[in-house]
Amino acid sequence: MKIRVATFNVSLYGKTAGEVYERLIDGRDPKAIKLAAIVQTVRPDVLLVNEIDYEPTAATARLIAEEYFAIARSGRSPIDYPYIYAASSNTGIDSGLDLNGNAANGEATDAWGFGVYPGQYSMAIFSRFPIDKKNIRTFQNYLWSELPDAHRPYDPETQKPYYQDAVWSKLRLSSKNHLDVPIQIGDATIHLLASHPTPPVFDGAEDRNGCRNHDEIRFWVDYLDNPDAAYLRDDRGNTGGLPPDAAFVVLGDLNADPADGDGKPQAIRRLLSHRRVHDPKPSSAGATERDVKNKACAKHSGDPALDTADFGSSGHFRVDYVLPSKQLNVVDAGVFWPRRQDPRRDLISASDHRMVWVEVEVP
Repeated sequence: MKIRVATFNVSLYGKTAGEVYERLIDGRDPKAIKLAAIVQTVRPDVLLVNEIDYEPTAATARLIAEEYFAIARSGRSPIDYPYIYAASSNTGIDSGLDLNGNAANGEATDAWGFGVYPGQYSMAIFSRFPIDKKNIRTFQNYLWSELPDAHRPYDPETQKPYYQDAVWSKLRLSSKNHLDVPIQIGDATIHLLASHPTPPVFDGAEDRNGCRNHDEIRFWVDYLDNPDAAYLRDDRGNTGGLPPDAAFVVLGDLNADPADGDGKPQAIRRLLSHRRVHDPKPSSAGATERDVKNKACAKHSGDPALDTADFGSSGHFRVDYVLPSKQLNVVDAGVFWPRRQDPRRDLISASDHRMVWVEVEVP
């Protein structure tokens, strides 16, 4: 059986909790209509959406599925996702600590993951196949300091830790969450290993976000390498990484380019070259049509065809990934980034990220 798996950062967030839901409720939101048109064009069987609000009822995720994805528009066929999993997130949850060191608590930068309200920038999975919710593993509460050889941020001037011991011992690794979500496809199970690490910017010389981004990605390397690791403890208290014979897809907006940008590229390079991972290198023709006036793009060394996001004056980057395990035969792969003359080009204005998809054969 062939299935198409995709990731898409849709940038659906507001300034207050509930704002996005209210904006979408009548089914007429122009941004969401464009996002749905992309989904209906690529037609993934399993879709991870980054940057969608989380509520315990999954209200926003269900709303976009029912009032946008499942509604035919502009000659495009609707697509139904009977199975939805909305993931809770560290974003906007106050840590009770002064994480940015400005002697003030309760700010967006003092949340376990940056956010102005709980559930902002979260994730949801939409699937045509059953989601094994009983066996989902989450690592929302996993401590950064529990990861061996963690990149603890240091002040380069004083050579002292940016976070004092009392804070470092409580910090969570995941800026949103790390998910292992089993999808049941006939007799086979595929584990979606989903995350959305913090961008490696918006910090100072200590590079605290760069360090965290690196370790959020490296978590998956450890998860694939160490099926018996006692230090990999999920939110239910179960330990260990992924079994060595399990089929999987690592996916999400990982906010890391292996060749360009301000991040620490070692972790994403390790993941891309991992012995269990197949990098199909999804590409597009549209990404190569860079703005000739964009000096940042001109300085990049990565293959422009592989880029998945347009960050304006900062340039184009490859930051969104769908990486299947090697026992899943890759049939096709791509990035939805049409050329300028393509009539679908206007759709990509809905987000600064592009949908990345991979089609695989499930044994």
